[in-house]
Amino acid sequence: MIKVDNLSKNYDDVKAVKSISFELQDGQVVGFLGANGAGKSTTLKIMTGYISPTSGNVYYGNRNIQDDTSDIQKDIGYLPELNPLYSEMRVHDYLKFISDIRGIPSSDFKNAFQKVVEECSLNAVAHRTIGNCSKGYKQRIGLAAAMIHDPKILILDEPVTGLDPNQIVEIRQLIKKLGKEKIVLMSSHILQEIQATVDRIIIINEGSIVADGSSESLLKDSAGGKVELSIDVSNASENDIKDMKATIPSIDIHSITKNDSYTNINIEYSNSNDPRADIFNYAVSKKWIILEMVATKQNLEDIFRNLTSNGKPS
Repeated sequence: MIKVDNLSKNYDDVKAVKSISFELQDGQVVGFLGANGAGKSTTLKIMTGYISPTSGNVYYGNRNIQDDTSDIQKDIGYLPELNPLYSEMRVHDYLKFISDIRGIPSSDFKNAFQKVVEECSLNAVAHRTIGNCSKGYKQRIGLAAAMIHDPKILILDEPVTGLDPNQIVEIRQLIKKLGKEKIVLMSSHILQEIQATVDRIIIINEGSIVADGSSESLLKDSAGGKVELSIDVSNASENDIKDMKATIPSIDIHSITKNDSYTNINIEYSNSNDPRADIFNYAVSKKWIILEMVATKQNLEDIFRNLTSNGKPS
């Protein structure tokens, strides 16, 4: 388990991180979201021991990142936002270099190398010079370097940057697989990818945590459990539309807009009580023709914008 406890980081008068706290459990993939300058990367750097906090601490079981930095770093695989690669080295040689730094015995390197090359789909470039690799391959090389020592914890800052859609799916599957046996904390600006990959989402804005939960719970909380329904119908009188509320009391009619050939009805209802079948039956009884019925819910991008709209990009 990882416990982030009242963590703060100041740069002179700038409060980059403001007394944030959260816990991460084993076997969990967590998405860490925030606009540029929100304190996201600063938090990840503190968690990996790369920089020191102004106050607070990060606990890994009984150890903490300030007193046990070197010991904890042995258990962490870290892919920073700016992927640190040596462009003149071959992929094989670079991963051997990282392996040596990590203290992996030479006798174990071959198996470790083959494992990460396979998992990160690097077979085609394993003996190529890094500088001659595409951006997508470079990102996967950085991920392989973070994984080569088989860490218990993976902290990944923008791991899918520069990957094409097929590569993103491969890395998503890999991260979800790794999340069954490790703690994985990842940031990304690709919100759909976060939603498809993680078990839990933490959103940070201006140095403070503004949301924490599963994507489903965040969507439910943000909408107050409400769903909007837009219906286009023809052959409907205004009186019959208004009477629908009396017949189906679980709905609220927000607006009725008449067009040349149809009427649009905007309805709101509770997420826990879906009235669409009742609406359909009512329409049939009134001999309406339903042209379209579309339920709209907030998506993760809407929530992110609402919670971070005051963020100041850096």
